[in-house]
Amino acid sequence: MPIVIAVDGPAASGKGTIAARLARTYGLPHLDTGLLYRAVGVKMLGEGHSLDDADAAEGAAWSLVPAGLAEDERLTTGEAGEAASRVAGYPGVRAALLELQQAFAQQDGGAVLDGRDIGTVIAPDAQAKLFITATAEVRAARRWKQLTARGFDIAYEAMLADIVARDERDAGRGAAPMVQADDAVLLDTTDLDIETAFDAARRIVEAARAR
Repeated sequence: MPIVIAVDGPAASGKGTIAARLARTYGLPHLDTGLLYRAVGVKMLGEGHSLDDADAAEGAAWSLVPAGLAEDERLTTGEAGEAASRVAGYPGVRAALLELQQAFAQQDGGAVLDGRDIGTVIAPDAQAKLFITATAEVRAARRWKQLTARGFDIAYEAMLADIVARDERDAGRGAAPMVQADDAVLLDTTDLDIETAFDAARRIVEAARAR
């Protein structure tokens, strides 16, 4: 049976890795919706716009070409993540990207999507919903290790401050805030390695499929 899997949660919780592995396990297409917002933010910066310019952000969102985003290394930086969190708060940006995301979720064969508002806004009828989280300190350490391993020069304290600021912005925005859907299963990965976390996520999906 086709199944739509919605994976939500804050930055560096492990949701992207888990979502990608769930997609491979079940043979489903996967969309990391955060890449869309990162691409809008990076496009804004590349064109010299201020991230405070809501109109320019909306224009960048409407002109976004999704193809090839997964291979664009510019979208993996801390700067891109910060920019994404900033532009994601604009209702016009979210409206511009809504149809694209919903169309992906409504494919006949099912799909896996991860982001901040998948289970609440993009695919509220998804058969399996997960909300993946971890403490801010653990998430900051994970992201810091990823970025420093790739040669980026950033202090852990700065990474933690960035994570906390993004959490507050994502949860507090008026347009589609990050929140756990009422019917989503909470998975805290603070003390879990990726294999254990993925196994827990897979069991959540299997339970949803059995209903």
